[in-house]
Amino acid sequence: MQDTLYESDLTSLTLLNRGKVRDIYAADADHLVIVATDRISAFDVVLPDPIPGKGAVLTSVSRFWFDHFGDRVASHVADRALTDFLSPAELAQVSGRAMLVKKLTPLPIEAIVRGYLIGSGWKDYQQTGRVCGIELPAGLAQAQQLPEPIYTPSSKAEAGEHDENIDFEATINLVGRDLAEQVRDISLSIYRQAAAYAAERGIIIADTKLEFGTDADGRVVLIDEVLTPDSSRFWPASEYRTGISPPSFDKQYVRDYLETLDWNKTAPGPRLPDEVLHNTAAKYREAQRRLTE
Repeated sequence: MQDTLYESDLTSLTLLNRGKVRDIYAADADHLVIVATDRISAFDVVLPDPIPGKGAVLTSVSRFWFDHFGDRVASHVADRALTDFLSPAELAQVSGRAMLVKKLTPLPIEAIVRGYLIGSGWKDYQQTGRVCGIELPAGLAQAQQLPEPIYTPSSKAEAGEHDENIDFEATINLVGRDLAEQVRDISLSIYRQAAAYAAERGIIIADTKLEFGTDADGRVVLIDEVLTPDSSRFWPASEYRTGISPPSFDKQYVRDYLETLDWNKTAPGPRLPDEVLHNTAAKYREAQRRLTE
């Protein structure tokens, strides 16, 4: 495939972690270089085929949102340039996919906000009438908008493990009441504002996952990625209806394809046909175009 990067190789820096999508390098004592590759994961398995241009889309969309919310919450984006740390050849390798960020202390929480009843939340609701322990009105349909967005955090698992849904009291035990309340309130505010912005551009943000860290002064800082097709469920408003899992701009398209296969959802993942690769790449680019142009 053209225009793909499955794995970066920045030999002048120290590789700290190679995640499902991102490669993280130490730039110096205070900065990291985060490279969004074109890898894609589904059911916690990294698939063998990259999605062309996906990493550039994730980086572009995250940069847009970091800037959009910049006057409301601090972000980890550094005010120095990648050229201070990378050679011309390395810059070319990760062009459009790399971000120089401040080194912070990440909080052990996935801050998840749900505005619609879908995915694991829908399954939970069908069984219990609740989502992550939060009582909801009876009679809601699949993909229905919730009366109010709900905050359903999870704990960040170690590599290879699954995140676990936790209640708000558990987040207080993890980080203290003040930080827990700040993360909850900021997450709900970001979701509401982003959902209103996206709605004007024909996109429904059904849910999203945010991550936060703290700086040396203990200030809450938005980190990782923000409101991308990887961290959020984006639906085209024109095709939305309840009672189904609506078409999406995110990797649900890949999950839906994988559900048609005889695969046990453990590594190694199956190869993806060219049609699935191209269609997924187009969905990511369309989300980017609508949100950022």
